[in-house]
Amino acid sequence: MDIGFIGLGNMGAPMARRLIDAGHKLVVYDTRNDAVAPLVALGAQLASSPQDVADRVETVMASLPSLAVSEKVALGEGGVIHGKRVKRLIDLSTTGSRTAIKIADALAKKNIAQIDCPVSGGIGGAAKGTLALMVSGPMADVDAVKDALAVFGKIFVIGEKPGMGQTMKVANNFLSASAMAATAEAVAMGVKAGLDAAVMIDVINAGSGRSRASDQKFPQSILPRTFDYGFATGLMLKDVRLCFEEAKHVGVPHAMMGATLEQWETTNKEYGGDSDFTLIVKMVETRAGVTVGGKKP
Repeated sequence: MDIGFIGLGNMGAPMARRLIDAGHKLVVYDTRNDAVAPLVALGAQLASSPQDVADRVETVMASLPSLAVSEKVALGEGGVIHGKRVKRLIDLSTTGSRTAIKIADALAKKNIAQIDCPVSGGIGGAAKGTLALMVSGPMADVDAVKDALAVFGKIFVIGEKPGMGQTMKVANNFLSASAMAATAEAVAMGVKAGLDAAVMIDVINAGSGRSRASDQKFPQSILPRTFDYGFATGLMLKDVRLCFEEAKHVGVPHAMMGATLEQWETTNKEYGGDSDFTLIVKMVETRAGVTVGGKKP
């Protein structure tokens, strides 16, 4: 099918490429020329704006880094809402439920359906087609794009109301973020008490403390001291903050979310939003006075 794709960053670019490889015809847009060039070389058509994308195709996908950018692309001047052909916008970004509802309500006035489709699985999952897709929106529109979405990974239909997929995503990412923060503190504690970090991770992964943080992030990027897992600190902070705000909004306890949010705010302040999120370990190390991983003397 003909698909528009807006936002060709770390996640968007491999997802767009998978669509091309699957035989879909793409119209692409990004503010960076170096981002669109590889897709154009593969046969994608280049658009001049989000509106231009929405003038050419009925189905538009967007993978964007922030709430403000998502709202601008969807509703702003030159945005998708002004397109002549577009029938549905599939938002692959993480915006939180309230932004998703705001965008959906505005698009509905122009008879454009909003499909929430935040994804989980990282850059590797985007390239391999093993992402988890959390989809919510009108079922007729969801059914119309299921085959295209399936090239990204496994589809989970969360519901029909706007924002439901977003709520699922921020809950998932809060658990991921808290596992990273907790594992960093636990391993730093063990190292300061004289334990070997690599042995600790082996034991944790054989026991009940195992998580994606311990079985992937620590062995791949933290113990070797490369800190290059491929997800930005600022994006993780955004997702945890969205979950914290959602919990407050619906009135459920959020003490754990608040503690996790504080750890990510500190990491973001000290290392910057563009840093790899595994640097939360360095934030803990600085306060503990230890180094986790690396070669032993």
